[in-house]
Amino acid sequence: MDIETSSPNKVEGSTQARRVPHRWQNLATLTGITVVDNTEHGLSTTLFPSIAAALHLQSSHLGVLAAIGKFVAVPAGPAWAWLAGRIGRRETLVTTSIVGGIFGIAAGFSQDFTQLLIFNALMSAALIGGGPIAMAIIADSFEDSQRSKAAGYFYGFVSLISAFLGPLIAMFTGLTDGWRYGMWSIGVICILAALPVAFLLKDPGVGASESQLADLSGRDRVMPKVTVQSVLSLFRIPSFSIMMLSRLLSGHLLIAVFGIQFLVTERGFTNAVAATVLLPFGVGYFAGTVGGGLLISRLDKILPHIGRVAYLQGAQIFFAIVAFFATQIRYDGIAVYAIFMVLLGFCQGANPPANRPIVAAVVPPELRNQAFAIFLNVFETIGWVTFSLGAGILAATLGIQTVFFWVLVVLMLVNAAVLSSLYFCYPRDVARNTETLEQRRRDALQEI
Repeated sequence: MDIETSSPNKVEGSTQARRVPHRWQNLATLTGITVVDNTEHGLSTTLFPSIAAALHLQSSHLGVLAAIGKFVAVPAGPAWAWLAGRIGRRETLVTTSIVGGIFGIAAGFSQDFTQLLIFNALMSAALIGGGPIAMAIIADSFEDSQRSKAAGYFYGFVSLISAFLGPLIAMFTGLTDGWRYGMWSIGVICILAALPVAFLLKDPGVGASESQLADLSGRDRVMPKVTVQSVLSLFRIPSFSIMMLSRLLSGHLLIAVFGIQFLVTERGFTNAVAATVLLPFGVGYFAGTVGGGLLISRLDKILPHIGRVAYLQGAQIFFAIVAFFATQIRYDGIAVYAIFMVLLGFCQGANPPANRPIVAAVVPPELRNQAFAIFLNVFETIGWVTFSLGAGILAATLGIQTVFFWVLVVLMLVNAAVLSSLYFCYPRDVARNTETLEQRRRDALQEI
């Protein structure tokens, strides 16, 4: 455990690294609220087989439900990021959790698909704002060399705890209208989860982890104001644009939407039995994120900058290989699929410790809220909408297994090829961002 200091030495012209106070407390608090938000956001997907039976729905309805739930992120994500800049990031996180919990409870009262779709969309619109803000706070709490480790712990524990909660919530499906009790329960928990954020989260401030800015008094004065033009300028950063394209090609996101449905409709398992694979998936995801974060920290020392890229690219290839054997061959018993879900979770978990720090390293501190909103809400949403709607429609005629082949296997290999371009532009973009921060420091010191 790192020893935190609250009063770094100020040395004129230096860029002495600073360990941000309360950073591990912040990480734990953000993990807690994200676990609840993440569980509620995926609850309708986990419970969908039971919802489908109760409301007479089909796989195509699941595609629409998941797609609309993500589509609302396009305007909602940047809007929450804007609000965070006005009222504060902590206050915005509290608001997203409470509002999301209210709509989650309302979704449990749905009497038909239209009502479920509306309340699920509103719930998603609220909860979608938490992820980018949390990542921006983490980036401001940890210096670049520690961000992969922090992201690994964050996403690892979020997935691991969610994996335990998922099957527990799915147990409600054994009751008459049990899916309603599941949504009501997690909605209440989501509202209560806002309390630790309100009292325990200590926002370090924008740029607090940057060595060039940390010891400057009045750090906010050296931060340019965020404007529409400055946000659009993010797309002039080659590495950022490549990461956005990669997000559009991230076919592995589809496993979270149709994974349970695949096991129920294509392999004949019950909803409750199929939901048990969420735990091994979560264990694998945890191993991939935490292990990946620790490994990338070592790779950064051996292969500065390009180590992250190689790791991220390898994760896409490994996922495609495992997905082929997991979805294109029929096996007897849920245990075999549980093993494959461990491996798929590991491959998918390998992404956050690499792609989040890559984005943070090339983007100025004041634009990270918006950058992560664009990354996680806009471009991931476009991918989700395309995959969910397309897979839901095609699954009705071709079957989910065929859809999985093209999305989880072929598209992931294409994604790996696209990431190759980062070997050339990422080191240059990191150097450019570093020089920008150095110039801000020089300008600030000249004013003293």
